Amino acid sequence: MMRADPPIARPPSRTPRRRPRDMLVGLGLFGLFAAGLIGLAGATGWEETRAQIARLGPAQGAALLALALANYLFRGVRWHVFARRLGLPTTLGQDLRHFLGGFAMVVTPGRVGELVRLRWLGRETGWPIDRTAPLAIVDRASDLAAMALILALGVSLASSHMAGALPVAVLALALAVAATRPRILAAAVTLAHRAVGRVPRLFGRMRRATRALAQVSGPGLLAGVLALGLSGWLAEGYAFHLLLGWLGADLGFWRAVTIFVFATLAGGLTGAPGGVGGAEAAMISLLALDGVPMEISVPATAIIRVTTLWFALVLGLAIFPFAEARSKRGAHALENR
Repeated sequence: MMRADPPIARPPSRTPRRRPRDMLVGLGLFGLFAAGLIGLAGATGWEETRAQIARLGPAQGAALLALALANYLFRGVRWHVFARRLGLPTTLGQDLRHFLGGFAMVVTPGRVGELVRLRWLGRETGWPIDRTAPLAIVDRASDLAAMALILALGVSLASSHMAGALPVAVLALALAVAATRPRILAAAVTLAHRAVGRVPRLFGRMRRATRALAQVSGPGLLAGVLALGLSGWLAEGYAFHLLLGWLGADLGFWRAVTIFVFATLAGGLTGAPGGVGGAEAAMISLLALDGVPMEISVPATAIIRVTTLWFALVLGLAIFPFAEARSKRGAHALENR
């Protein structure tokens, strides 16, 4: 009589120790963000800035948040499509919980804290990180590609004075293409291994991750998920267009979208947590080039960043405890099989 193989032991899951630190970093960055904009508002006149913000009613604020939420949901569905293509046995609700909960770490440097999504996937499915890493890579690459295409289209249609934004679009698109090419990434991993000459096990796992990337980088799949990314980022760009119109500075749809996407992309490419500082400076500067006075550009920048970046952080913090608890239950269920 044949004996069944004993179950494979899995290391116990651990709660990330950096979460309280990341929350403090987020609060600190929000404080700096608020202090900087308050200072600008003071320099341009408190009364004018306050009068502009007072022009917005609850319905308009709700509309801005709804458009931001539409962006998150479009990209969450895209995450689910990639997960299913990779072969992960997850549901749409499960993937949305992971994706939205990961926004709790949106203000970590380079947004690396969002990799907690892979930790939750590992707990609930038993998949090691080298098999789920392509999901995070191709998701970030899809964002870069969508934003680069929007930026290039916006510059060509409505923003001739933003010709300098084209190199940023080209760089973002180049990074997106490189990140979805398994051979390019495998070569980069090999070069890094030769340069470091240590931790061969880590580099071996990275090579396995690059090979798995081929499953989620086909042209047919990428065309469909690119449409989801474009829809999401255009929704937030449209929110900025509406906001400027409500504040009395209607620049037209494509010009507003181009300014929003360029500022967001430029801030993100700096590697600063959440793009804080760089995105705001770029947005205010570009609005100034279009003749928008500071008493409008400063509150517009503050409002759109609160209803996009900081709304994502609050949403992530609200979902994070549920995602963490569900992943722990999933890990226990796998161990008891």
